[in-house]
Amino acid sequence: MQLANVGSLDRMIRVILGAALIALPLLGIIANASSTMGIVMMLVGAILVVTGLVSFCPLYRIVGARTNAKS
Repeated sequence: MQLANVGSLDRMIRVILGAALIALPLLGIIANASSTMGIVMMLVGAILVVTGLVSFCPLYRIVGARTNAKS
């Protein structure tokens, strides 16, 4: 049973967007890393990076979605 449900383009977008959401508050460009908004941005960014790296999104599993080819 293969768990992967995130395709290549989706993975790339998740990692890039996630990294940006982590970096922006750390650099003080948008929000501050210690503000509520900054913490939420970094948390969402971390989730995107992890789901992109492991090719699995629990939310996709719940709604039955997938962006990769079925194996």
